[in-house]
Amino acid sequence: MPKAIRVYEYGEPEVMRYEEVTVGEPGPGQIRVRQTAIGVNFIDIYFRSGAYKAPQLPFTPGNEGAGEVTAIGEGVTGFRVGERVAYGSASGTYAEEVVINASAAVHLADGVDDATAAAMMLKGLTAEYLLHRTCPVKPGDTILFHAAAGGVGLIACQWAKQIGATVIGTVGSAEKAELARANGCDHVILYRDEDFAARVKEITGGKGVRVVYDGVGKDTFPASLDCIAPLGMFVSFGSASGPVENFNLAVLGQKGSLFATRPSLFAHAGTRATLDSMAENLFGVVASGAVKIPVHARAKLADAVLVHKDLAGRQTTGATIMTP
Repeated sequence: MPKAIRVYEYGEPEVMRYEEVTVGEPGPGQIRVRQTAIGVNFIDIYFRSGAYKAPQLPFTPGNEGAGEVTAIGEGVTGFRVGERVAYGSASGTYAEEVVINASAAVHLADGVDDATAAAMMLKGLTAEYLLHRTCPVKPGDTILFHAAAGGVGLIACQWAKQIGATVIGTVGSAEKAELARANGCDHVILYRDEDFAARVKEITGGKGVRVVYDGVGKDTFPASLDCIAPLGMFVSFGSASGPVENFNLAVLGQKGSLFATRPSLFAHAGTRATLDSMAENLFGVVASGAVKIPVHARAKLADAVLVHKDLAGRQTTGATIMTP
């Protein structure tokens, strides 16, 4: 029987159990996939810990992966058994075999291997909507990206650079600063050691940036607002350090008529046409070599507990994947 990670109660990494499961036939609109690579993301920790609630307990964590289609449910068109697929917004992917909604899957381009796909779908599609849809970056823009050496950050900073932006990134250590510089950042700020808002003003000659992309949350707010030029945008897309609380709308007026938004991949990739367009954009920039997907850690699915400990301790850079 295939195996999967199961969570029976919310808590620390140890609540994850590696055990045999029954994988059913795909229902209407679904496909079954034998996975070859599984993506690991910070959102998986939120679900495991109970910060985000799963639809029911027990549940299998994970949203991201790649593999081969083994069965197709009623009404599914556009996919065939034996095809390679990848997905960044499925559910229950910490498993050897998984049944997912076909609407979450995209065909894998020939120039992209399974491990790269599993490492980049959620993070890469997030970078795609941030840079091309939420606040489209144009050549000549100056942007600030928090956690520039994180999974989304390394992809987004390379991509923003490729578009022609000046990229300022914040990181938590000297080691991560080197990584950020090597992946598209023109300026790197150690946010634990420096006043990053003051540094951004210094770098931009007092003007500020057009947009701040913030997946950190509590630790970088409200200072992020002090980095933004008048009529610029604050994009909060995650809360790795805890949620932003008591957001006072009046502050946006005081800081220069700023815009603020809290986008999600789910809302952006809500239709088949948009998801395919986003994936095509992502695969294209990766296949061209302009954006490299750094897979910095590989582990077995059976070692998910250790993987989560490393991720929660912010010991990781770039992407982590697990293999069945």
